[in-house]
Amino acid sequence: MASSGIVKAMCLVVITVALVAPLAEAAVSCSPVVTSLKPCFSYVQGGNIVIPAACCDGIKSLYGAAKTTPYRQAVCNCLKSLAGSSSGINFNKAAGLPGKCGVSIPYKIAPSTDCSKVQ
Repeated sequence: MASSGIVKAMCLVVITVALVAPLAEAAVSCSPVVTSLKPCFSYVQGGNIVIPAACCDGIKSLYGAAKTTPYRQAVCNCLKSLAGSSSGINFNKAAGLPGKCGVSIPYKIAPSTDCSKVQ
């Protein structure tokens, strides 16, 4: 079972994906997003020096499911809220994950991201 710190750290990683990619038209729940990115937990908290393949698979899956701006904004807000209350996250590692996994995001990933501006 993942600790709340790990879940919160993963949420920051998901912000990266959420800022670019909505999953569907329906209301957003953090649970499936966190589950998709669970393999990234140890990396963003500094435990792993190598990004697990399953982490990139989760990022690519979420990015590939992107469809609407409202969904991207909802995911962003969900993850931003969780990440803002977490400690132990290496924000540089989290921000770099999408690029290292072959996903391009045109803006900075940070807890201060204004999700209302996410397109």
